[in-house]
Amino acid sequence: MDAIVKNFPAGQKEARPTQQEAEEAVRVLLRWAGDDPNREGLLDTPKRVARSYRELFAGYEQTPEEVLGRTFEEVAGYDDMVLVRDIPFFSHCEHHMVPIIGKAHVAYLPKGRVLGLSKIARLVETYGRRLQTQEAMTAQIAHAIQDVLEPRGVAVMIEAEHMCMSMRGIQKQGSSTLTTTFTGQFDANAAEQARFLMMIRR
Repeated sequence: MDAIVKNFPAGQKEARPTQQEAEEAVRVLLRWAGDDPNREGLLDTPKRVARSYRELFAGYEQTPEEVLGRTFEEVAGYDDMVLVRDIPFFSHCEHHMVPIIGKAHVAYLPKGRVLGLSKIARLVETYGRRLQTQEAMTAQIAHAIQDVLEPRGVAVMIEAEHMCMSMRGIQKQGSSTLTTTFTGQFDANAAEQARFLMMIRR
């Protein structure tokens, strides 16, 4: 429960509702949508939805420090770019609570320490499994690595399709949104940014 509270916006301190309250909220939405939550096909839907939300929004249970965890210093003098590209993720738009589907490319320039490669994918997963905007998620990933690892620089690009644009509203399927965040030497050096982008597209 504490992990949920500490990840709420500053000043907001609310306890998580009970399972029963969550299920009743789903029943209200089913009625609002025009269906009958008591019909056979929907009887277990509130329970399933509440259970799926636990999984879809599990990122609130984790902090970047816990996810990134241990670092390694025995790198045989390696100090060039480390890039993990094409990391798939699913998130949910904080405005409409519909899916964002995309992939993240994450790079950093080591300064004596490196991360286990799976940690980067887990960090993307952690921030993805929260209500998000793509812009915020891109910056969160970059700054979490910068703060925990303290490398010479971090570069993050996210490419994603937003179902709030594909399924509703303007309904333009197949359009994608690109966002980037650069810190340290990536931010200061256009050549490093270009190299990052070239390695993603290679």
